[in-house]
Amino acid sequence: MEFPFKLKKDREFDVVGFGTNAVDYLITVPEFPEFDSKIELRDYSRSAGGEIATTMTGLQRLGLKTAYAGRFGDDEAGDFGLQSLVDEGVETRFAEQIPGARTQIAFIIIDERNGERTIIWKRDAALSYSEQEVSEELATSGAILHFTPHDAAACIRLAKIAREAETIVSIDVDRILERIEELLPLVDIMICSADFAKNFTGLRDPRSAILELHGKFGSKITGTTLGEKGSLICCGGEFVETPGFAVPGGCKDTTGAGDSFRTGLLYGLYSGWSVEESCRAANAVAALKCRAVGARTALPTEAELKHFLK
Repeated sequence: MEFPFKLKKDREFDVVGFGTNAVDYLITVPEFPEFDSKIELRDYSRSAGGEIATTMTGLQRLGLKTAYAGRFGDDEAGDFGLQSLVDEGVETRFAEQIPGARTQIAFIIIDERNGERTIIWKRDAALSYSEQEVSEELATSGAILHFTPHDAAACIRLAKIAREAETIVSIDVDRILERIEELLPLVDIMICSADFAKNFTGLRDPRSAILELHGKFGSKITGTTLGEKGSLICCGGEFVETPGFAVPGGCKDTTGAGDSFRTGLLYGLYSGWSVEESCRAANAVAALKCRAVGARTALPTEAELKHFLK
């Protein structure tokens, strides 16, 4: 099945990302602790994360040219997070550090037995964008615009400009946020979490929930990640169900697995692959990411991905 899109490949960037970044503090424990208990941790580390920053990093490693637009605090964590993108080769001229703001952080508790995690996070309100604070350049300088819906008014403006410029609009959505029903009809590719699909539609069956979302908002690609089970995508009224891959060496951490799935899907789209091939690549990138602790630590190169897919 072919993607129902024609990409504008004469743009400065292949993909432009707008939205979340974070600095993650990762704590690995033998098992998730019970309430009012004590447990000795196995290890801890600090790593750069955040949905959109992670996806741009993943696409850059796969050989695409990316740019990131988002806000960091002017603290040490912000210096660390911004430098992590520079080191990967992601263009950061659209990113900025806000005086007096604190960079978004997350404390992530990882169960050593299976790599599943619990996230405790905080985003400073000073990092938010208003509708007037986003430029037309963000929406028109890439073939694909990929964002999270946290700053809804800004996203709505960008999506409208992108649509007029024939930029493909992609969203990473995992929670019901304000004005989401106004934003989603402007999106070409909607990949959501299974929890979002269930909570928004009230339907427990993933196929029924995806069909409901597809019919309501009209995205040409509507789908959900299903964890280790893989993914379910609806395109042109037809489903593409793709099983997940076993993680080489066992799953160490699922942090950022959904962001990595979107990395592989957008890479496949830009590379001219079919929907089926792109979904397979998306699940492969997610599995390879889970080889190590941290959202970006084990994101694959293009050579690693192609070797794994063989």
